[in-house]
Amino acid sequence: MSEINVWAILVAAVASMVIGSIWYGPLFGKPFMKAMGMDQWSKERQEAEKKRMGMLYFMQFLASLVTFYFLASFIRDTSMTTVAGGMLVSLCAWAGFVVPVKLADSLWGGKMILFWLGAGNMLLTLLVAGAILGGWR
Repeated sequence: MSEINVWAILVAAVASMVIGSIWYGPLFGKPFMKAMGMDQWSKERQEAEKKRMGMLYFMQFLASLVTFYFLASFIRDTSMTTVAGGMLVSLCAWAGFVVPVKLADSLWGGKMILFWLGAGNMLLTLLVAGAILGGWR
């Protein structure tokens, strides 16, 4: 953990939650819900899913902390410790890890709209996180 800014990781994780709520809310919420079939859910199913939301957000936050810890490690290990450097490392991580995995998921049974929505959200999230992690000394 030496030279890893825990506060920057926490801020990046909070930023990712804000980005996700805007991305999957007012920006692209309707196409996402339609692609996931959520627009066809019964009122009972909607209510049941709402009850799970707190735990899902908590688990997503923990996953973000893990992701950004490793992203901070990559940024540190590559000596890309500037805003631009952190964003470049994030762009490379997105292109090399996120895009192939999300594309494979979509090709093997998913929907391409989910690829574009997920990959776009992750690109923005990683770029913001990279800027925070790279620039916060």
